[in-house]
This record gives sequence, C-alpha cells and structure tokens, in this order.
Amino acid sequence: MGKPDALMHVLLALTAVIVCGYVLGRLFRYVGQPPVIGEVIAGIVLGPSLLGRFAPEARQFLLPDSIAPFIGFIAQFGVILYMFLLGLELDTGLFRKRARATVLIASSSILVPFLLGGVLAFYLYPLLSSEAVPFASFGLFLGVAMAVTAFPVLARILSDQGIHQTPLGSLALSCAALNDVLAWCLLALVVGVAQSHLGSGFMVIGGAILFIGVMILIVRPIAQRVVARSDDGDASRGVITLVFVTMLLSAFTAEWIGIHAIFGAFLLGAIIPHDSAIARTFTAKLEDLVTIVFLPAFFAFTGMRTQLGIVETGHEWLLCEVIIVVATVGKIGGTFAAARFTGQSWHDSASLGVLMNTRGLMELIILNIGLDLKIISPKLFAMMVVMALVTTLATTHLLAGVRGQGAGVRKDEQSRKQEKRMDTAKAI
Repeated sequence: MGKPDALMHVLLALTAVIVCGYVLGRLFRYVGQPPVIGEVIAGIVLGPSLLGRFAPEARQFLLPDSIAPFIGFIAQFGVILYMFLLGLELDTGLFRKRARATVLIASSSILVPFLLGGVLAFYLYPLLSSEAVPFASFGLFLGVAMAVTAFPVLARILSDQGIHQTPLGSLALSCAALNDVLAWCLLALVVGVAQSHLGSGFMVIGGAILFIGVMILIVRPIAQRVVARSDDGDASRGVITLVFVTMLLSAFTAEWIGIHAIFGAFLLGAIIPHDSAIARTFTAKLEDLVTIVFLPAFFAFTGMRTQLGIVETGHEWLLCEVIIVVATVGKIGGTFAAARFTGQSWHDSASLGVLMNTRGLMELIILNIGLDLKIISPKLFAMMVVMALVTTLATTHLLAGVRGQGAGVRKDEQSRKQEKRMDTAKAI
C-alpha cells in the first residue's frame, strides 16, 4: 500500500471510528453507562471480532490490517497526550485532606488484587503463555493489570450520580488518583524488568528512580516558578511551547530508560499544579482534540488487536470468567476491608469497593503495553479486554444497588429513631 492509499485508509478509518464511537457513546450514556464504554466497543465492533467475522470485506475496506502501524503511532501519541492531561487533573491536595484513609484504602485496593493476580498467574502461565516469557514478568504484569482503577471513568460516574462533591465522592477520587500513581509506578517497574536483560535489570530500575527524583526535586520547583509567573492571566505561547517540549522530552526520557513514554508524560502533568493557568490552558486546548480524535484511534487500534474469536472453547471462556471474578473480588474486597479499617460505614465501604473496581480506558492502555512487549498473548489480551469491559459496565449497576440498600438502611434507622422519639413522647 502506497503512502497516498495509506493516508486515505487512515482518514476513512478514523472517520468510521469517531462516528461509531460517538453513536455508541450516546447510546450507552442514555442507558446510564459511561460513554467511553461505547467508544471502546466501537473499536471492537469495527475490528476482527465482529465486523471482520460477519462482513470481512467491509472490515478490510474500513480498517485493513495494513494501516495498523499508522493507527498505532497515532494511538500511542494520543495516549501520551491523554496521560499528560490526566496528570494535570491530578489534585494532590485530595491526599492531604484525608491522608491516612486515602493511603490505606488506595494501597489495599492495589495490594490485594495485585497479589491475587500473581497467584492466578501460576494457573494461567502454563495455559496462556510460553517459556519465551519469564514467569516473573508475566506474574508481575498480571498483578498490575488486576490492580488498576480508571480514574477518569470513575470521576465521570461520580459526576453522573451526583455524588462527586460528597465526602464519599471526594474520598473515592483521592483513592483512585493515588491508586493510579501507585499503579503506574508498579507498571514502570514491570516494564523495566520485562525489557531488561539479566545484567541490565537494575540499571533500568535505577534509571527510573533517578528520573523520578530529577522530576520531583529539579523539574518540579522550576515548573512552580513558571506557573507562578503565568498565573496572572492565560499562559503565553512561549510558556505553552516550553511545557509541550518538556512533556515530549519527559516522555522520550522515560521511553529511553525503558519504562514507557506515557509514564514520563503523566509524571510531568502530575507535578504541575492542577489549578494553574497552564493546566487550565492545556486542558481547554487539548481535551476535545484528544478525546474526539486521538482516543478513538486508540480504541480502533485496540479493536484491531482484540480477537474474541480465538477464545473458542468453553474452558477458555471459563478462564475468562475466573479472571473477571478474581479481579472483582480482589478490588472490591481489598478496598472494602481497608475502608472499614479506617472507620468508614458498611455502605460507604461497599460503595468505595464498587467504584474502585472501575477499569475502563486505563486497563486498555496497560494491556496494550503488555501485548506490545509480548508479555501476554493475543488470547489473554482478549480475555483481559472482556474483563475490563465487564467490570466497568457493572460499576453503575452495583453502585445503584449498594446506594439503594444504603438508603434503605438509613431509612430504617431514621424510622426506628422516629418511633423511639414517639414512644418517649407517649411515656412523658
């Protein structure tokens, strides 16, 4: 395929994915689900799993395999921008307001599913992997994939439910934000181990630690001074150029070290104050472009790589169900136990567990990294994509059930208190 033909196919593919994602996103929003789920499913619908199976000629016309590298580059750059914006939206002040509860809940919500994922790896490794993949890389990656929470999707669910400004909503946001930070640090470690050879493993890990230290101790103070000078009004073109170039260099450095470019972009975004003029300017200028154009390209790229048809036997679908159950039990159970330990009510603890089980886009980003590094096979990739969709789809329904039950409990308590006051009045 020549470059002009490739360009035409890429433009046609992006058009199809954007339109399909928009339509399905609106449909899912109508039924009370996050629109991002519809956009993810749009990529799968146009990929080999559905359109390629029932209308292969139409699929080859819209998303031919030959354009996968082009879509892949667009998708990766889009994810780099998205992670930078996600870092800009990270409010570190949330951690300080309820530091003890946030740290304990976020840590437990990662540790428990991470450990369960590692245990599950012993069972899945001989079935879905090969000797070419070291078990350490496979087990560590599966643990991280089980532990992630989709901070942006969770924030959208809280907003749709009207509880984003409540104490429960604030705690959930702070826990999810810290969860993401910890998860990306773990992922950086796993990628460093997977990409390194025996002699260079510690060099990658040491480089990652040095990179984080430089970003926090040197780049962060400089960023704060630049932010202070720009907060009198909108960020100037020169400042925007400086930040954008720094973001690209940060992503480049992280990729060069071996911990993936998205970690560098996310880290730079996180050290810039979320309420600064720079953060507001970048969010205003990039958010629509990233969410409307670049992320659909990522969903198309993910859809092209998701082959649900290769999960054929009943046993393989049973393994998929086991993955969903382990991921759900680990996330909800770990969050619930820590929340109860910090003094949260049964209702709030259960709600937090359900919310932290949201995976969505963040899970897909991690899974694509695992597939790129050949840590997981295409079959396990498809199973994990199903897990990401199921756990995210279940969030709103489970949350509605928990909140309804909690409302009923509070109503019963209020009724008992009212009856007690009436009995007291009668006795008097």
